[in-house]
Order: sequence, then C-alpha cells, then structure tokens
Amino acid sequence: MQAQTDFGIKGGLNFTFFNVEEANFGENSDVQLGFYAGCFADFEIENDFHLQPELLFIRLGDFKFLNAPLYLKYNINDDFNILVGPSLNYFFDFFNAKLKVRADLGFAYNLTSKLDLHMKYTIGFEEISPNGLFLGLGYKL
Repeated sequence: MQAQTDFGIKGGLNFTFFNVEEANFGENSDVQLGFYAGCFADFEIENDFHLQPELLFIRLGDFKFLNAPLYLKYNINDDFNILVGPSLNYFFDFFNAKLKVRADLGFAYNLTSKLDLHMKYTIGFEEISPNGLFLGLGYKL
C-alpha cells in the first residue's frame, strides 16, 4: 500500500493570553481575539502516524506573525486525531525577539473525508509570551 499525501487550507479564530512575568507584579494576563489562515500538508508515515507541516498567517490585535508548526499526528480512529510538535514563529513586530520556538498540542475531528474541526493550544517559553487556544476548520484539496 502506498503512503498517502494530502494538501489543504485551514483557518479560524485564536484566543491568546499574553502572559507577562514581572518581578514585582506577578503574572498579568490579557486575553485577545484574532484570526489565522494558511495551508498544510499531511504525509502518511506508517499506519496511523502522519507528519503534518503547516504555514499559517496569524493576526492578533496589532501583532502579525507567521507560524510554521511541524506536527506528529496520530489517528486515534477514523474521526479523531491528536497532533503534537514544535512550531517556529516569526513575529513581524514583537519587541526585538523576531523568532520564537513554541510547543503545540492539538486535536482534530473529521466532520467529513475533506473537512475537519480542529483545536490546538500553543505555549511559549519566554517571559513575555502569547500562549493561545486556536479553533478552526481545515479542508483537504
């Protein structure tokens, strides 16, 4: 059996929490709503394991950045998937730190053979870090 490769587009909303750690003030969190859109590829590795790279444009308030995650995807069954992996983020204007590495954990539910509903949580490791919840739809071309 030949490994299958799929390509698609995705987009949705993100709810981001800007955690700012300050010595005298503890943690401060500001919730912001934004959107994302982009493309993905899905490469079957073996049986229920896939590699899924993505390239997303994310707009969050005044911040804009590119998000390039590389997920290891596991198909729990025909409908549910778990995605986990690192993501590389290029911020167009976010203080002076342009490039950041983050960790993502996500779940997807296949609504049809072409359409999925997905959710992921992303976390950063810096003092000023936009951690967030992403909720959207993906469509295989």
